[in-house]
Amino acid sequence: MNTESHSQLAAFIWSVADLLRGDFKQSQYGRIILPFTLLRRLECVLGPTKADVLEAAVQHQNKPEAVREKLLLRAADQPFFNASPLTLGSLSDTQTSDDLMSYVQSFSQSAREIFEHFEFESFVQQLSANNLLYKVVQQFAAIDLSPAQVTNHGMGGIFEELIRKFAESSNETAGEHFTPRDIVHLTTSLVLTGQEAKLKPNSIVTVYDPTAGTGGFLSESDEYIQQVSEEVTVSLHGQELNPESYAICKGDMLVKGQEVERIKLGNTLSDDQLAGERFDYMLSNPPFGVEWKKVQKQVTDEHKHRGYDGRFGPGLPRVSDGSLLFLMHLVAKMRTRQDGGSRIGIILNGSPLFTGGAGSGESEIRRYLLQHDMVEAIVGLSTDMFYNTGIATYIWVLSNNKPAERKGKVQLINATGRASKMRKSLGSKRQYINDRDIDDIVRLYGTFEETNESKIFPVETFGYRRITVERPLRLNFAASAERLAKLDDEKAIQKLDDAEQAELKAACEQLGEQRYTNRDTFTKALINALKAEGLKVSAPLQKAILSALSERDPEADTCLDKNGNPEPDAGLRDNENVPYNESVFDYFEREVKPHVPDAWIDEEKRDELDGRIGIVGFEIPFNRHFYQFTPPRPLEEIDADLKACTDRIKQMIEGLSA
Repeated sequence: MNTESHSQLAAFIWSVADLLRGDFKQSQYGRIILPFTLLRRLECVLGPTKADVLEAAVQHQNKPEAVREKLLLRAADQPFFNASPLTLGSLSDTQTSDDLMSYVQSFSQSAREIFEHFEFESFVQQLSANNLLYKVVQQFAAIDLSPAQVTNHGMGGIFEELIRKFAESSNETAGEHFTPRDIVHLTTSLVLTGQEAKLKPNSIVTVYDPTAGTGGFLSESDEYIQQVSEEVTVSLHGQELNPESYAICKGDMLVKGQEVERIKLGNTLSDDQLAGERFDYMLSNPPFGVEWKKVQKQVTDEHKHRGYDGRFGPGLPRVSDGSLLFLMHLVAKMRTRQDGGSRIGIILNGSPLFTGGAGSGESEIRRYLLQHDMVEAIVGLSTDMFYNTGIATYIWVLSNNKPAERKGKVQLINATGRASKMRKSLGSKRQYINDRDIDDIVRLYGTFEETNESKIFPVETFGYRRITVERPLRLNFAASAERLAKLDDEKAIQKLDDAEQAELKAACEQLGEQRYTNRDTFTKALINALKAEGLKVSAPLQKAILSALSERDPEADTCLDKNGNPEPDAGLRDNENVPYNESVFDYFEREVKPHVPDAWIDEEKRDELDGRIGIVGFEIPFNRHFYQFTPPRPLEEIDADLKACTDRIKQMIEGLSA
């Protein structure tokens, strides 16, 4: 069944919403249509073995619940069963709600639980109260959702289409629930390509998505692995925050024969329900640019108290964007190299590439990933690829077991030109990546060669040391009327009473308007003037007077500290980013000294981790590496265009005045 057929079937299912108009709000349509679609799918999957299950239910009715459940599962030949003789098509028209709830309660526990997350019973009662339940049931009973008609992959597509319609009708953002299939396919292909050695027959591989949504990544990875390798058991794991998305994901896993207990409900960052687990492959599309204030306490506590034993050892990003927290969460779930290692594919917006300067949480996370040689490739995608945002996005591919030729290197792939316009946009999604372009991008990644679209860099390329460049403080001093007036602005002087302030000003006036270019000379003159008036001032007060009566002067003498060293001028302080592998002194002599001969490096500013001069920073300026300079047009050509334009305007004016 192709994508167009999925869309047609999804549109047909959605047409049930016509029955709901007037009695329900638009935002409630999806909450009714989604669980009914899932219920009908489960019913169709169980259809072929229903008679066997009913027979087994009678035969084993007196056995203990746990034993009976196992026997019914065996009869159903599925990881779930329904022991009721009812079907949607056979529900009574007089007591539909009672029959329907009895039918749903007859599912095995894992399936029954899914309907609880949809708050199904509440909506059944509302439908019944509005005399709509039987009509809705009849509509769904007539839709063929059997596996012969609709594959599991097709069913995933139908669910996604329905969720998107649900999100549009309730002004929600569909992108919070699922990732477009083309992006899922590309990310999965990048992570799983060339993994034949790991996907051997009779092996078991684990796949994990910490932001599972409706299970798109899990389904796609399962399908990909089954296509490239026979007899591989794929164990899917995930966690999802939204109860409805979670219910759909669980339903999808159920009909695929997966163990639904491995799909968890809850916030991955604050409540990791698969803590301590390790996975072979991990795929995720965390929310872009979403703040993590709600879980700030738990995350910060884990960072402080558990350090590198927890998930967030290297650092924390700013609270306005939690994307990198999800990335660190995945890194913490990698298998060790000795155990075969792990691969990660995660979709992020642009900010994790460069936000945050040297020493910031973001920079320290990038530093950790790059210095531990985990970043294999970053693929830049075009804009308008997602349902709820048009921003540019990037797929990061990470591994802690890189092949020899990739060790110490990072591949950047510019796939912004690999996008096709959609016939009809879906939300913000106006472009998609077709199968041919997906194959080409995966090939660019696989061949690992330099082209116009593929650049390869040593890890150190992205590192730098931020050194602090100081210049000497040079001040002149005078007791002019203008500067004396500034004494009133100094806090230390404001604390004196009026009489003390007047005495102080009078003493300063004795210095006259002579201009001093040496601070020590002026300080001596000031102390003598104060003594002459019988005044003795504290160090803070003296500092305040010097501040008010001074001005920067590049011609003045350098101010020296008590050890005779030049005192730095905070106003002239600057930073320089020195390439990571270069000596900071060589760089300084070449790039700074010729322009400011009196400057020096503040050697006290050292990196916390390696103790060397300068704070280490890491950033990945993706676009800079693919920038192509386009020279401006020749002036003659521009002049000719302007002349042609002004001639046209002249003719139009002449035509109007004629």
